[in-house]
Amino acid sequence: MSTTSTHGWDPDQYHRFRSEREAPFDDLLALLDPAAGGRVVDLGCGTGELTVRLHGRLGAGETMGVDRSAAMLERARHVAVRGVRFELGDIGAFGDVGAWDVVAANASLHWVPDHPAALARWARALRPGGQLAVQVPANADHPAHLVAAEVAAEFAPAFGGDPPPDPVRNVLAPERYAELLDALGFADQHVRLQVYGHRLASTDDVVEWVKGTNLTRFRARLDDATYERFVAAYRARLLARLGDRRPYFYAFKRILIWASSGA
Repeated sequence: MSTTSTHGWDPDQYHRFRSEREAPFDDLLALLDPAAGGRVVDLGCGTGELTVRLHGRLGAGETMGVDRSAAMLERARHVAVRGVRFELGDIGAFGDVGAWDVVAANASLHWVPDHPAALARWARALRPGGQLAVQVPANADHPAHLVAAEVAAEFAPAFGGDPPPDPVRNVLAPERYAELLDALGFADQHVRLQVYGHRLASTDDVVEWVKGTNLTRFRARLDDATYERFVAAYRARLLARLGDRRPYFYAFKRILIWASSGA
């Protein structure tokens, strides 16, 4: 789930919106064909609950979850079942050539800067007939992201230079992913942009949402007091931009990607 410092990730904060985060995973899972007895890797596995679900749904013989956050993996080890294991690692560098029947990455690829290179490595990791399944957020143009960049620029001295960039800016257009999959030799593919509508209790919940994900890059670089000031400034400006609505409809764009190399 991350290629950033592990310090910023808080499993409890991330799970505050667990059901909303699981909806796109379920849609990605529906694109996959069974892989009975096969080898599956979940890149950016987080706390592991969805890795276990992936393992069972595919009928895999072995599933490995990989994440760079030690805090997330500590939680994951408590949900592990027979045939599922977890390892600390950099998903951007992953690429065991010809070793896997399914390579899955749910809400994690955006933390990797070079998507064409990462997808090429992941494609090489597949056995003949293997499947690639990826889901990424595509909402970098939402005020939740734009305001974060504005406030970060004002806190630049606290970062000792340029603030960490928004990882969702790494996400490509859906058609670009389709082109990349074709160039990588996948025989079949499905790429779509989908809007997930989340009815949150209030606009303020958007702040709590991004504290568990996008704002972790700031949490990893700031001391506690400075980070609290950052969040307070962010909260005030975001609510001024979106309005204090109760409930708040959070329209969240995501790209779902599936491809198979064929028989």
